[in-house]
Amino acid sequence: MHDAGRGADKWLLDSVRLTWRAKIFLSLELELVSRLKEAADAEAIKVFSANLHDLLLAAPANQRATTGLDPGLRTGVKVAVVDGTGKLLDTATIYPHEPRREWDKSIAILGVLCSKHNVDLISIGNGTASRETDKLAQDLIKAYPQLGMTKIVVSEAGASVYSASELAAKEFPDLDVSLRGAVSIARRLQDPLAELVKIDPKSIGVGQYQHDVNQSQLARALDAVVEDCVNAVGVDVNTASVPLLARISGLNVTLASNIVGYRDQNGAFRDRKQLLKVPRLGEKTFEQAAGFLRIRDGDNPLDASSVHPEAYPVVEKILAQTKREMVSVIGDSAFLKNLRATDYTDERFGLPTVMDILKELDKPGRDPRPEFKTATFQDGVEEIKDLQPGMVLEGVVTNVANFGAFVDIGVHQDGLVHISALSNKFIDDPRKVVKAGDVVKVKVLEVDVKRKRIALTMRLDDEVGAVTRSGYGLASGR
Repeated sequence: MHDAGRGADKWLLDSVRLTWRAKIFLSLELELVSRLKEAADAEAIKVFSANLHDLLLAAPANQRATTGLDPGLRTGVKVAVVDGTGKLLDTATIYPHEPRREWDKSIAILGVLCSKHNVDLISIGNGTASRETDKLAQDLIKAYPQLGMTKIVVSEAGASVYSASELAAKEFPDLDVSLRGAVSIARRLQDPLAELVKIDPKSIGVGQYQHDVNQSQLARALDAVVEDCVNAVGVDVNTASVPLLARISGLNVTLASNIVGYRDQNGAFRDRKQLLKVPRLGEKTFEQAAGFLRIRDGDNPLDASSVHPEAYPVVEKILAQTKREMVSVIGDSAFLKNLRATDYTDERFGLPTVMDILKELDKPGRDPRPEFKTATFQDGVEEIKDLQPGMVLEGVVTNVANFGAFVDIGVHQDGLVHISALSNKFIDDPRKVVKAGDVVKVKVLEVDVKRKRIALTMRLDDEVGAVTRSGYGLASGR
C-alpha cells in the first residue's frame, strides 16, 4: 500500500504502521522469545537429566566397611564409620588442620576406629580442606598398612542438604547435623544410587543453567531419571531405605514405609510373595514392582534376579524338560546358550521374553553400572597455584555441558575441557566421549589463578598455549 494522495491514504498508512508496531510485531517478538526459551529449557533439562543419569549409575564400591571424612578447618573434620550395609557404627570429630593442628592425635583416633571396624575404604568429601584431609588419610594408610585401606575423594554435593533434611533427622535423630554429612559421604562411595536418591536432584549440582529453566518441567524430568535408574539397577528389599523403595515403579512413600515397617516387625522377607502381606500393597502394585525388588539368599533363587514372578513358569518348564536343579542352571552359561528359546514360548510368553529370561539366568541380578575405579590426584598439586601448563594429571569428570566437560583435578576448582579438546576427531556432543564420574587424564593448557580458571585438554599431544580451532579460552568450574 502507498500514499496516492487520496483523502484516507495517510490515515490507512498510519493505522497499518501503528498496528505493526503495537500489535503484530510485539506479538511475533513475544512468540519467538517464548519458543526460543522453551527450546533452551528443553536442552538444559536434557543436559541435566543426562548428567544425573550418569552420576546415579556411577560405579559402587559395594559392601565394604567405609570411613567417611567431611573435611573442615576451624570446625574440624567430621568422621563417620559405616559397615558394609551402610549402618552407622561410630563417629568422631578430629582437628588435624589450622588452628589446632592435632595431626598425630587425629591419625591415632582414625587408626583406632578403622582397626576396630576393619575399614576398607576412606571416603573424603571434596570441599574445603579436602586435599589437606586427603594427605591425612595418606599418612593414616602408611601408619596402618595391615588394614590395606584405600582412599577416594568423592563429591560432597548435596551432603549438607541431606544433613539438614527431615529424612536425615528421622534416620539419625540423636546425631549432630554436621556428622550426618560424613555418613552421607561414606555411603555415597558404597552405593551412589542408594544415597543420592535421598537428596533433591536439583541440589546435586550437575545441571546447566538449572535455575533459569522451568522448574516444574525440570523436577518432572529429574524424577523420571531417578526412577529409571533405580528400576534399572533394582533394590534389595531387605536393606533398601524408604526413599530408595519409593522410586520403584508402582510404589510410593506410603507403600515404601509400609514395606520397611513390615520388615522391621517380621524380619527379612524370604520370598517375593510375602510382599502381598504388606498393608495396602495389592496385586496390581505387586505386578508393577516385583521385578525390580530383589531378595538375596531367600527361599527362591529367582527372587534375587530381575525375572518377574509371573515368568517363573518359564523357568520351571526349562527345569522340568532338562531335569536340572535351579541352583545348577543359574550361571551355567554353556548350558543356557545351548537352549533354544523357541522351545519355551507360548501364547503368554513370547520369544523376546524368553530370551530375556535366559539372559538373566546367565547373570542373575547383574548390575548395569561399571566397575569401580578411582582417580589418583598428583601429590604436591593441592591448590590452583600449584598448577603449571603442561602438567598431565588424572581427574574425575564432575559435570558435562554442551560446550565441554568439567574435571576435578584436586585443586578445589574444576577445570574445563572444551568440546574441541575432548577428542582428536570432531564430536557434536561431549557425552559421546565422557560422562559424569569418568576417570580421565588431562593436560593443563592455561591457568588463571586470579580468576580461578583452568583450561584443560584430553588430547595429551596438544601444545601448551595453543588455541583450538574453536578459539576457546578459560572457563570456571563449579
